[in-house]
Amino acid sequence: MKKYIYTLAAVAVLSFAQSCKKDSDFLDKKPTSTLAVDAVWKDPNLVLSVLGDLYDTFPDFQRTESWWLFADFDEGFASAGGDYFRHQNIDYNYDSWNYWDYGYIRQLNLFLKRGEEATELAAADKARLIAEARFIRAGVYFEMVKRMGGVPIITVPLEYDYSGNPEYLQFPRAKESEVYDFVIAELEAIKSILPDDGGQKARATKGAALAMKARAALYAASSAKYGYSQLSLPGGEVGIPASAASGYYTKALNAAKELINGGKYSLYTKNPNLSENFASLFTDKANNPEVIFVKDYKLKTNRTHGFTIDNQPRSSAEEAQGGRLNPSLNLVQSFEKLDNTYASLASVDGSGNAIYYTNIGDIFAGRDARLAGTVILPGSQFKSKTVDIWAGYQLGDGSIVTGNAFAQTRDNVLPGITGSVQVVGGDGPVDGLEFSAQSGFYVRKYLDPAPGSGQIGTRSEVWWVRYRYAEVLLNAAEAAFELGDAATAAQYMKPVRDRAGLTTALTAANISFDRIVHERKVELAFEGHELWDMKRWRIADKVWNGSNMSTTDFINATNIGSATRTSTQVFGLWPYKYYNPGNVNNGKYIFKVIKPSRVTAAHRFRLGNYYSMIPQGVLNGNPKIVRNPNQ
Repeated sequence: MKKYIYTLAAVAVLSFAQSCKKDSDFLDKKPTSTLAVDAVWKDPNLVLSVLGDLYDTFPDFQRTESWWLFADFDEGFASAGGDYFRHQNIDYNYDSWNYWDYGYIRQLNLFLKRGEEATELAAADKARLIAEARFIRAGVYFEMVKRMGGVPIITVPLEYDYSGNPEYLQFPRAKESEVYDFVIAELEAIKSILPDDGGQKARATKGAALAMKARAALYAASSAKYGYSQLSLPGGEVGIPASAASGYYTKALNAAKELINGGKYSLYTKNPNLSENFASLFTDKANNPEVIFVKDYKLKTNRTHGFTIDNQPRSSAEEAQGGRLNPSLNLVQSFEKLDNTYASLASVDGSGNAIYYTNIGDIFAGRDARLAGTVILPGSQFKSKTVDIWAGYQLGDGSIVTGNAFAQTRDNVLPGITGSVQVVGGDGPVDGLEFSAQSGFYVRKYLDPAPGSGQIGTRSEVWWVRYRYAEVLLNAAEAAFELGDAATAAQYMKPVRDRAGLTTALTAANISFDRIVHERKVELAFEGHELWDMKRWRIADKVWNGSNMSTTDFINATNIGSATRTSTQVFGLWPYKYYNPGNVNNGKYIFKVIKPSRVTAAHRFRLGNYYSMIPQGVLNGNPKIVRNPNQ
């Protein structure tokens, strides 16, 4: 009651203070917490604040703010109890990854309408702001078409007239090809209106428009080339004719070439240590020449994220947190040797005998430098601290001595040693112990090396990179290859591979579909490309085919570089210290391929997963919308 009386008193005081004004003036007082639309469109800075909200809603599926989504397929294991289910489901749901957001499209269309009607902005400001909104809208339609197939193309803000008949607001789905054509045409139309400035990363630029155009055209092209009859609808809402593939590949190649020849971007090559250089590419925000378009973050604001808190090595964590995302052996073994060959990481010779390594990191020597830039390997460092990943001791008789907690010690467990010894690493691995390196690895890409980034009170401002130059080079390589020009494809691929330390350049004869798939897999791991690449190439149902896997699949791996190699369950690689005093190998390391016990099912990607299910509420509200096939 007192609070209510005080509120009335405050109103009375305010009324007294306003007594010298007319009642109508007082009642017409403008609110101070909001701005009228007309007022906003007089000031480019106010318009930019509205546009900033639209940028902030830009859809990403996988990103640093949701580490767990990277464990949905075969790149990583979710070392967190609440996420083990990701490795225990057989089928992906048909509504997985769906996206149908016409509320967002309406906001963008309203922004564009008001922008066109604005009369008090400078012409250059108005043109750029409108072009940016069209860029975002093109990105939203691209996101919808790659998930859903054809969707209604709405370019004006629709208004309901309350007549009781909403039919005029019901639009059918456009053809899948028509949506891609719309995206490509929009980006072509605005590219020269946007600033040609490689230094701008969080706002749309000419480079960002060209990068998106190249990616969208490549997706359309491969969907056309590799599609098949089960993935089509009679009206073209799903399925692009194979005859259109060449045209889309040409558009992808030309957009990529325009960006490359523009000279505004280049590969990041600041650090002579190639692995550290690759890791720094994602965390260095100072004059980074490779990054094209990002979602940015800033310390000491509400725009930070906890990716480093969630995924830092557990033994050296700044908080008692970390280790949730463990890269899989499936991914780690994909990184080839420096002579362009593939090799199993199973620590056995041709006769099945253990191979012994003097240093724990020796098993990874001579591999693509991107491996250590993407994955924290046993024996490597983060924030100048060596990670402590080892699973225990193997004795001379083959028995294992280990523990079930981080850095656990046990008494009198090693022959000839009295007293307590540490029997497992401070980072594990311990099977079933969340936050330990249950696969034998921690993630490195996007992990922030700055002090405090692993603390809840600080967090990280590392950006999320949506488009970067290396991908554009790989897009150009793929498009050239598919157009029959393998020599040009090899040329575009060369600088990406050179940066990774690969010593023998691929020739035109070496370029194949398998090579294209492999290069994207290792260059773009944990960047949100895997699902969409597998879908557009129509190999997701072959790789994630529901078949169980065994350690033999890794020990006798003869098809590591195959694009359609089965990869339905995630595996790990555990190092053990060999304890056998008097033996020449005493004190060395051996490695064992393991399947985490929480991995109990094999992922199965069905034909109905190639295009996500349209929400039932959409179908109920618009009878002109046809369902996607195979669901």
